[in-house]
Formats: sequence, C-alpha cells, structure tokens
Amino acid sequence: MVDLFIDRVLLKNNKDQDELDTEREIIMRLQNRILMLFFASATCETCRQFAPTLSDFYKQLTDEFYVDRAAQLVLLYISLDQSEEEQEGFLKELPKRCLFLAYEDPYRRELEAMFNVEEVPTVLVLRPDCSILIPNAVDEILRLGTDCYHNWQEAAELIDRNFMNKEDFEEKSMRSFSDPVRRLKYKVEDEKKKKKKKKRKGWGGGGDEGVEADGGAGDKEGGGSPW
Repeated sequence: MVDLFIDRVLLKNNKDQDELDTEREIIMRLQNRILMLFFASATCETCRQFAPTLSDFYKQLTDEFYVDRAAQLVLLYISLDQSEEEQEGFLKELPKRCLFLAYEDPYRRELEAMFNVEEVPTVLVLRPDCSILIPNAVDEILRLGTDCYHNWQEAAELIDRNFMNKEDFEEKSMRSFSDPVRRLKYKVEDEKKKKKKKKRKGWGGGGDEGVEADGGAGDKEGGGSPW
C-alpha cells in the first residue's frame, strides 16, 4: 500500500490541511493498515447520502471517543469532483482524520483507471500489500456496520500493532518486508552456534554440560560410570 503513495503528497482533512509529504510520514501513516479508497463526487446524490454513514463507520473504529484502541484503518478520499469547490464542500462531510489528494493532483484519475472504478460511490478496500480485499464495500458497510472491519482484519492477516510499543512499531515500520525472514534466519544460525559452543565446552570437561557429554559418550562405548 505504501508503494502506491510513497512519492505523493497526501493531505489531512483538518483545518490547515497539513501535508504528509515525506517517505517517513507516509510509511508511518499507511504501513500495516487496511486502506479504504473512497471514490465519490459531490454531484452524486447517492454519494452525499452515503457520506455520513461512512464517516460514522470510520469514527467508531478510529476515534478515541468510541474505542480504546484505534483500528488499523485509513480512509482516503479520491475526489471525482468537477471543481475544487465541490471537493472542499464534500470533505466537510468526511472525518477530520481522513486523508485526500489535492484536486490538482492527476493521480486521482490515475487511481480511478488503475482500479477500474465504474460507479460512485465506491469504497475500495486494500490489504497492506496493496492487493484488493473488497472491490466495493459500500453495501457491506451499510449492511454490517463496523462488524465488517473484523472480517477485513482477519482476511488481511494484520499484525496487531496494539500489542507493540510505539518505539518498536516505528522501528519495525521502517524496515523492509523481508526483515522478519532475515531475523528468523539469524536466530536459527545463532541457536546453532550456541549449541556448538556448549558441545565444545562439554568435551573440554567444564560445567554440567561437560559431565553430560562425557557420560553419554562413555555409555555408548561401554566405559561409562556404573553409577
């Protein structure tokens, strides 16, 4: 998912419309999260009717007023509006925590074509690896409410960052996806080295390991202690 926006500028839907424009900011906001791309337009009556439902859905999952731990979920508005004024007006119906692309950013239309969006409103749900989880979740959100997020979470196999320290998660987020594999490899190699070290120590006659190693060898050769 991060790859989709790593060279882009994302805006926060707050008063100042703060920018997320550095690689670190993008990674920390999107890494290991389910992303909802909301394709809509202010001129679409159905979009305007659905916006409050989507806003409540997102708030109930991410706002500390409703939950102790915010869901690993990001809402990104992809405007298909005909003017910047229309986009600004529609953003007022969406949560302040959501993100959006600037009206002048042509990437809005590129995403529309990339994911073959043919109708609005569309809520395209993406896994953290950018693969499509739900092509259009509008009906599911209307039917199941926040319960559908738990289905998404299980299907996306999210790593639960809520059980990680903030510092650990930040460090983990900046690593490559292959890092867990490398760490597992080094852990296995380290265990092998420790076992070899213990074995050498045992044959040298030092420590409890040495007694066990000598005794085991003696038993096999028939010359071990009768006790």
